[in-house]
Amino acid sequence: MAQNLTVTGIITFSTGEPVPGASVMVKGTKNGAFSDSKGNYVLSNVPSNASILVSFIGMESQEVNVAGKGQVNVVLIEEAISLNEVITIGYGTAKKRDLTGAVSAIGGEKITARQNTQVVSALQGAMSGVTVTRSSSAPGTGGTIRVRGITSIQESDPLIIIDGVPAGSINDVNPSDIENISVLKDAASASIYGARAAAGVVLITTKRGSRDGMSIDYNYSLSMDLPTKMPEYADAPTYMKALNERNWNDTPTGGEYTVYDKDLIANYWSLNKENSDLYPNTDWVSLCLKNYALRNSHQLGLATGNDKSKTKISLGYDDVDGLFKSNLSWNRATIRVNNDIRISKWFSTSLDINMKRTESTDPMFSPSYQMRFAAPVYAGIYSDGRLAGGKDGANPYGAMMYGGTSKDTRYQAGGKLSLEITPFDGLVITGIFAPNYNFAKVKDFNKQVSYYTAWDDLSSTDFLDGTNTTDLKETRADSYSITSQLFANYSKSIANHNFNAMAGYEGYHYYYENMWASRGQYDLIQYPYLASGPGTFKDNNGDAYENAYNSYFGRLMYNWKYRYYLQANFRYDGSSRFHKDFRWAFFPSVSAGWVVSQESFMENISWISLLKVRGSWGQLGNERIGNYPYQTTLDFNSPTLYMENTIVPVQGASAYQLAVPDISWETTETADLGLEINFLNDHLRFTGDYYWKQTKDMLLKLQIPNYMGYSDPDQNAGIMSTNGWDVDLNWNNQLGDFNYSISLNLSDYKTVMGNMEGTQVLSNNLMVREGSEYKEWYGYLSDGIFQTATDVSSSAVTSSAVKAGDIKYKDISGPAGIPDGKIDATYDRVLLGGSLPRYNYGGNINLDYKGIDFMVAFQGVGKKKSMLTSDMVTPIRGDWYNVPGIIVDKYWSNYNTAEQNSAAQYPRLSRTGETNNYAASDFWLIDGSYFRIKNITLGYSFPNLGLEKVGVKKLRVYVSLQDYFTFSHFPKGWDPEVSSTGYPITKSVMFGASIKF
Repeated sequence: MAQNLTVTGIITFSTGEPVPGASVMVKGTKNGAFSDSKGNYVLSNVPSNASILVSFIGMESQEVNVAGKGQVNVVLIEEAISLNEVITIGYGTAKKRDLTGAVSAIGGEKITARQNTQVVSALQGAMSGVTVTRSSSAPGTGGTIRVRGITSIQESDPLIIIDGVPAGSINDVNPSDIENISVLKDAASASIYGARAAAGVVLITTKRGSRDGMSIDYNYSLSMDLPTKMPEYADAPTYMKALNERNWNDTPTGGEYTVYDKDLIANYWSLNKENSDLYPNTDWVSLCLKNYALRNSHQLGLATGNDKSKTKISLGYDDVDGLFKSNLSWNRATIRVNNDIRISKWFSTSLDINMKRTESTDPMFSPSYQMRFAAPVYAGIYSDGRLAGGKDGANPYGAMMYGGTSKDTRYQAGGKLSLEITPFDGLVITGIFAPNYNFAKVKDFNKQVSYYTAWDDLSSTDFLDGTNTTDLKETRADSYSITSQLFANYSKSIANHNFNAMAGYEGYHYYYENMWASRGQYDLIQYPYLASGPGTFKDNNGDAYENAYNSYFGRLMYNWKYRYYLQANFRYDGSSRFHKDFRWAFFPSVSAGWVVSQESFMENISWISLLKVRGSWGQLGNERIGNYPYQTTLDFNSPTLYMENTIVPVQGASAYQLAVPDISWETTETADLGLEINFLNDHLRFTGDYYWKQTKDMLLKLQIPNYMGYSDPDQNAGIMSTNGWDVDLNWNNQLGDFNYSISLNLSDYKTVMGNMEGTQVLSNNLMVREGSEYKEWYGYLSDGIFQTATDVSSSAVTSSAVKAGDIKYKDISGPAGIPDGKIDATYDRVLLGGSLPRYNYGGNINLDYKGIDFMVAFQGVGKKKSMLTSDMVTPIRGDWYNVPGIIVDKYWSNYNTAEQNSAAQYPRLSRTGETNNYAASDFWLIDGSYFRIKNITLGYSFPNLGLEKVGVKKLRVYVSLQDYFTFSHFPKGWDPEVSSTGYPITKSVMFGASIKF
């Protein structure tokens, strides 16, 4: 019979630190114990041939055979995604296991894997509760980021913190420099930033040096950008038929062929073949856009260090070409140097320096709008290369190519000096001084462009629209900010009680100033300088503003045996944006967590490795409301007066903003309940949160009489409430040499307006009023398309211009509160449903086998009401725009049979009917949900056979498709993220290589 033993030992992390609270069990029995605060454990009555199981949250479980030994020490190794992973939080870090708030995190390697030049684009679909929307892929543009939806009518952008210092934009940092990103989503985690954290906080940590000696890495990628989708438009004969039909519909007595002769239409293709100058069929989109645009990216990094100092140097250069055939480009050069120096055991310092230069060049006249709608019967350029006038001077190609350029050059330089003192074990005092400087120079040179007629190649006829003169405007702007921080962190463990306390101060000051000058009607167009322009036509202006805040903050964290957690935060903020009597506000939060899986009753449930519940409550603030709202502000101007026969310039000033002295903070109160479960030895991980937040004292426009001469001032009056939830699900496993992981995230929210003091806001067919969702569609309820004149005469209509073929609307109400036989905008428009995306989702699939790696990232929206805009569906706008291809052969027409008209998807062609037919209504609402494959990457890392001899540690090549596949219900040619007519969303084919020495 095997002899029973008393087994003792120490449980440690791979770093040598003790593991407190680790579970130690005799396999197959209920005999077990937990390690103490120093990692020690004692197990009695253990068979000498038994095995013990050691487990701890976020670590790989270990099974060790006792083998008759009385002492068994165990080293626990972190899993691929460990709960001991360090997460960046406000003014410090915390292990994932210790978090009681809602925090999402993503590693820098996942950011760079998506190969985006802008950070915000790489976050789309990457984290639950974080929504990124785009409206353009123009070089240098990013997108809009929202954390858990909408927080305020005024400002819903999250606060961006880079290496502990507030930043102006998430795109201030090069994606290749990022070590990790944390998003603070609830009040428990974000309230430490109080005044500006109501819309969430995005914390970005950049890469630093390593103690492992020197390493150099370089990455190069070449991309070809193409539009994801482009709408089609009618060719010349189809356009001519449509214009004739439209005029016939509006003026039947004029006949069917009032503009273009029947024979001309019938013979147009043969005429076009004979003389394309006189009979053009211009594809304006192809004329203005290239087939693809190139994007080059170079990223170089150097890391070095030892026990005394560490340095990370990174250089980046991105050169992005645009799709326009004219000069459209964006480039960025960045440098970042992060230094860490340990001077003594109790004193260390860090010095970080970063610089960035961006330059964007754009045509003064963007063709994005007109190139989509310009009619094909007008020429843009003749066969001999002369510039045509388009439609009476409206030539988007000519204006783009020759109408001048706008060059925007920006410089940013920043730094951070940090001093860290550790007077005794557990206490760390940190002081930070971080200045940042920005300078911008913009030069707009608008050139005169003349055009010719097809039959006269000797002299120009006139100038293109907007190019009658050559003008120059130059703008200079500079700003600086200074952030200073002083805070102390103290950690202490007493037996099974673990404490952490933090308190500190932050000061921030921002100053901005700009000026501009212009001169017009240049004769010497080859010299784009202010001194070269005539002094007769000149102007200039400038302004400046500044703001500041002071803050005091603190945090207390406590846990017992890493099982029960409590946390409290506070921040006391004062902002210069408010009157001194309303300047200060207090923002508290509390949170708690319970690691249920640490309880003894969970010991035999081996398939659950972690079960944690947590909850939080707190208040956050918003002070980003503009400057000086509590003061009456003046607008200075220099008008000219006529005194007898003399023009006399004078200095004038007028008040344009009414003071509201008691204006103060918007306050957001939030509550969050969270659940974290890890299954099957942490292979499967689930995190879910349900949250509620309400913004009070939201700023709304106070309506005042027009005769007062002021614009409507803001007032603290509105209430907005949001309910939502976030879910993350992750699976990772290894089968021999095959590694794979799958991650999914899903989130949803709904925002409803509360008390708005009787005000409402209607803009772009979107309504914000008491009781409505935030930005609900607002318009008529449609009832099909009128099929006959009798149907029209017996129904309520918007005007006498309505005829058969127009959209029919429902008579909802009238002045007496009941239907009145009229369709009126005041009484018959209703809320049509929310416009914001619902059920935002995203995910990644990663596969790795013997050096071959494959990644698929996807993103989408599960539910959304989108409205087809008038730009997308209105034919022949302004008497000369083209017919959208999506309505060709699908609109109601007098040439159709009754059966064809009853199945028509669009109303008749009519100028007089546009007001009725293209008014906002549910007729134009469509399913706006979509699924997009964000990235497909296939890579290969070469084995080290022979490469180490030349100093190469790793060599990888890859090919990637970005935004290449999109599935939606939008009409053909339209991307679901762009319902306007701006620069198109692009997809990319990328080739790249990375090498590490």
